[in-house]
Amino acid sequence: MSTASRTITPKDFGDLMSSLPSGVAVITTQGAHGPMGLTVTSMGPFTAEPPTIMVSVAHSSRSCAPLLQAERFGVHVLHRQQEAVAMAFVRKDDDKFAGLDWSWDDGVPRIDDVRAYLRCRRDATFTHHDHTVVIGEIEAVERHADEAIAPLLYHQRTFCWSLRDDAAAR
Repeated sequence: MSTASRTITPKDFGDLMSSLPSGVAVITTQGAHGPMGLTVTSMGPFTAEPPTIMVSVAHSSRSCAPLLQAERFGVHVLHRQQEAVAMAFVRKDDDKFAGLDWSWDDGVPRIDDVRAYLRCRRDATFTHHDHTVVIGEIEAVERHADEAIAPLLYHQRTFCWSLRDDAAAR
């Protein structure tokens, strides 16, 4: 049985949205003092013609301003074995790239061995309350050689790679 409510608290909203599985990606760009990046679950396709992607970034993120100023950014779709990569870009560390295999791709920090990599040119932005949505036109795409490898998902506030009910799937 469901109930209707006219008001929803931020906690209620978070609880509701945590029941929606999301893919996990790391967004990277060049900052004033080197590469910057953050982990996101609010991203996805925007238009097919031309191919664009949208990413929602909280203004409280240290990577927000560099991302909004950059001409290009990278979207790294993570695979099931990359929870540590996702966690590295959630933390507030100064060098989130320490210990990672990565390189520069036309001014964009590119993390190696991800499920998919998209280099994007910032096309548009719009701000709504405490977030900005960045629209990127896709300039280049690279997919993992093994396309069957499962993506890293975020569901019920946990990283996972399967939505089966049993604990062995996590």
